[in-house]
Amino acid sequence: MFEDRPARDNEIVLVGRSNVGKSTIMRELTGHAVPTGKKPGVTRKPNHFDWSGESFMFTDLPGFGFMSGVEGEHQETIQTDIVHYLEDNAEGILAAVLVVDGKSVIDIIDRHSERGNIPHDVEMFHFLEELDIPVVVAVNKMDKVDDKDQRLNDLCDRLGLFPPWQQWQDDTIAPITAKKGRINSLREALSHHLHEAKRDDLLQFVKK
Repeated sequence: MFEDRPARDNEIVLVGRSNVGKSTIMRELTGHAVPTGKKPGVTRKPNHFDWSGESFMFTDLPGFGFMSGVEGEHQETIQTDIVHYLEDNAEGILAAVLVVDGKSVIDIIDRHSERGNIPHDVEMFHFLEELDIPVVVAVNKMDKVDDKDQRLNDLCDRLGLFPPWQQWQDDTIAPITAKKGRINSLREALSHHLHEAKRDDLLQFVKK
């Protein structure tokens, strides 16, 4: 079980598969370097970033799903810990950013579905909704995607959202390229959820 969580009332969490860019997004949002690496599974415990005097933080949760070089049993332990963390802290989570790789997410979802499995990304999206945690799907690495609108429409379809994706861009679907610092759509969506939660005092942490 994840321990050493800072005593903060509210947080925004980042969740997603390994190697989709969560730590890079965390760095863009906080201006603070967090451990990243080409090898999936670098983040094994939550990375928290908070501000003194503020009862708020960003939390980068470990990647879930397949990780090369990580034993299956350990992968499952991490996934269980992520689920427990979200359940235990749901009341204070103002928004969850579900990060996916725009280039590969549809193939991954379809591959799992064809095998009769519920894809992790889809399962996590609905799990967060069940916990009443507002979800923003940050579709990362969009600079590597040619048919952007089609890809985003397909993603909406897989998540059970009616296309076109543009109707979800204010609060749910945020196409970004974190490595190049292009995360404005994510900032806007998070601003929307903070405003809805009547926490305009926190907008300074998601706006540039």
